[in-house]
Amino acid sequence: MHSQQVTAEPPSDDRAGRDSTVGGVPEVLRSPVSGADRAPLVSDVIIAGCGPTGAMLAAELRLHDVRVLVLEKETEPASFVRIVGLHIRSLELMAMRGLLERVVRYGRRRPAGGLFAAIPKPVPKGLDSAYAYLLGIPQPVIERLLEEHAIERGAQVRRGCAVVGFKQDEEGVTVELADGEQLRSRYLVGCDGGRSTVRKLLGVGFPGEPSRTETLMGEMEVGVPQEEIAAKMTEIGQIHQPFWLRPFGGGIYSVVVPAAGVGDRGKPPTLEDFRQRLRAVAGTDFGVHSPRWLSRFGDATRLAERYRVGRVLLAGDAAHIHPPIGGQGLNLGVQDAFNLGWKLAAQIRGWAPETLLDTYQAERHPVAGDVLDNTRAQTELLSAGPGPQAVRRLLTELMDLDEVNRYLIEKITAIGVRYDFGEGPDLLGRRLRDIDVEQGHLYGLLHRGRGLLLDRTGRLTAGGWSDRVDYLADPTAELDVPCVLLRPDGHVAWIGDDQQDLDGHLSRWFGEPAD
Repeated sequence: MHSQQVTAEPPSDDRAGRDSTVGGVPEVLRSPVSGADRAPLVSDVIIAGCGPTGAMLAAELRLHDVRVLVLEKETEPASFVRIVGLHIRSLELMAMRGLLERVVRYGRRRPAGGLFAAIPKPVPKGLDSAYAYLLGIPQPVIERLLEEHAIERGAQVRRGCAVVGFKQDEEGVTVELADGEQLRSRYLVGCDGGRSTVRKLLGVGFPGEPSRTETLMGEMEVGVPQEEIAAKMTEIGQIHQPFWLRPFGGGIYSVVVPAAGVGDRGKPPTLEDFRQRLRAVAGTDFGVHSPRWLSRFGDATRLAERYRVGRVLLAGDAAHIHPPIGGQGLNLGVQDAFNLGWKLAAQIRGWAPETLLDTYQAERHPVAGDVLDNTRAQTELLSAGPGPQAVRRLLTELMDLDEVNRYLIEKITAIGVRYDFGEGPDLLGRRLRDIDVEQGHLYGLLHRGRGLLLDRTGRLTAGGWSDRVDYLADPTAELDVPCVLLRPDGHVAWIGDDQQDLDGHLSRWFGEPAD
């Protein structure tokens, strides 16, 4: 028996990504371990980090009766009230699990336009979604709701537990906590943020660009009329990017201003830092007061080389970081969790096809790469130089074309994502919108996290896969094709009307049929 021994200091090079592997574990990191050295199995999956990605992943695993333990190093949830935006695709995923009504009541709907580089354009008409809006919601609220959802499903959450080491072998992972306690599970998933301990200990490379500029961002009240703010924005916005004061309602404004070396980078900014920078940029501090939250962010952009090494995986900010332009970060992590959850559950439950878990990286790594690229582009468009500003003016004109505006909105909101499932109609590999069916709405049939065969012909069957795939015969379904097979994440895995062809795709995604 062999194991991967990982301690608090990660390897000093990238050998983990280059050396030969045995069972997915780099040979260079493997060493003998006896059964007596292992802690008792406490869970099927340990998740490091109880942010939105970790909590959503825990809930997805629990849909399939996978035992889940979530370890969060912080003893209490974050107290600062930062507003985040749930994009269209994330709202669709919430609807697929029956969470949308619960979430919407705490948020505020806003148009989904003007998201790309803050270029003010309206929402394109007829976006292909029943949830074509942006939901602004306080970050502590969405984190609480998702954690509660995971716990209600049966996940265990332990706070004040920091992961400091682990070792893996062919049968599982032994995780070491800061207090010396050891916990064993079959898999470990690092959802522990951009400074991920799991990623560092795993020795996975995190290439990209370090932060070049910093920006102050916060929400606060102002002491001048909206007309004065609008006039100043028109004057200053042509010179300084990024810079804005946008009303949220209730007298609260979102304030973004270049940091330019204000304050200690290792400490949170103060209201006085905002006042100082506003005066330097706009000649006035707009009477800002009563902040709800204050932060600074850089434009560091990095993507993990691998999302999986053996029985250890990465998701969310542990796998990718980028500037918050366009508000894609939280959404990207939640969507990672939806992609990974059912696949990891299938592996643990024993019905996963051999390569299913590998499709997590194959599908999500390119999506993250595309998000990094579009945030790089947006960052350039927010630069004050004459070249970037010339490109910004040109793109502003091009976005008057519906096709261009629609393409960029679908990119930011992730409804344009198409996984590579091979040759086939354009719908293959894409998510299916929440169409009307005889039983109500399509997404209402996906609450259990199972596959779904939607058959307009009434001639097909899920057969030996009926323990993993639900079946609905509905000739009235709003489809332009005879039948579709949906994965648990709502992506179209097959289109057609031939049973033999369908059986092949059921095997591809859902393993061997039951006896």
